[in-house]
Amino acid sequence: MPRRTQAERDAMTVETGYALVTGALVGAAAFAGVCLPALLLDLPAPAERLLFRAGTVLGALVFAVRVVHVLWRLPRRAEERPLSGQPGRPGRTGSDS
Repeated sequence: MPRRTQAERDAMTVETGYALVTGALVGAAAFAGVCLPALLLDLPAPAERLLFRAGTVLGALVFAVRVVHVLWRLPRRAEERPLSGQPGRPGRTGSDS
């Protein structure tokens, strides 16, 4: 396996940060969406606990799915880039053709 360039390592770092930040935002939105009725309505204590637990589970699940979804695409993008020795135009096999 060829070594990664500094630009590729930087891109992986940025992509990981993007995955974590967007995962946290989407997870927090899912948590808030489930828990909002418990905060706004006068519900019995067991119902509030149930909503907060469901919001916690759903928020964590949405966070994990988002992070995996973003990072799953990262290796495919690296494989799709053309190799350095190949021409940029389709149908060409070498620089002398």
